[in-house]
Amino acid sequence: MSADTPYDPAAAIAKWPSVPACYGWLSLDRRGGWRFQGETVTHAGLNAFLNRFYTHDGDGNWIVQNGPQKVFVALDYMPLVLRYDGEGHLHTHTGTPAGTVRAVCLDEDGSVLMQTEAGPGLLDDRELAGFVDACRAADGTPASEADLLATLAGRCQDRGVTWNGLPVGSVRRADAPALFGFNPAPAPPDSAAMAP
Repeated sequence: MSADTPYDPAAAIAKWPSVPACYGWLSLDRRGGWRFQGETVTHAGLNAFLNRFYTHDGDGNWIVQNGPQKVFVALDYMPLVLRYDGEGHLHTHTGTPAGTVRAVCLDEDGSVLMQTEAGPGLLDDRELAGFVDACRAADGTPASEADLLATLAGRCQDRGVTWNGLPVGSVRRADAPALFGFNPAPAPPDSAAMAP
């Protein structure tokens, strides 16, 4: 492949259709950082590659398509980590726009989970102050600490907290994968598969 030819994973898959999948090597942390066998990935080129080819399959698994090989990603929490850009728009940790936010929940620890056009994401904890500032009580005034604590406790109907016009629900962290439809810990389909 020449430097001018764009990388095409589909062509690689067609050429080598039987390359085994890889499990247990790659993970994503709560701030959108990649880890390779537990070590933080610091190489800019590798980070760019992982971000570019990060996607999901139809079974809720998140993967990096490495040529013909699927590298399954273990998730510390959610598949995407969301951040604001300089103009107040949400982007994923891969740098792509998150698009429309369709649902917002708080878990029992105060983490903000969102269903976006790009997929399910966790709001980067460094963005929480801006999130709280945008929350409103039922009467349109800024949401109080009591309103947010009621939402954390699962009593969101009592307080009617909204964020940018969307009702803020509550979810237990353990229930997030089922609610948002993702697999946080992909495993080989049989025990005979090789582990790292």
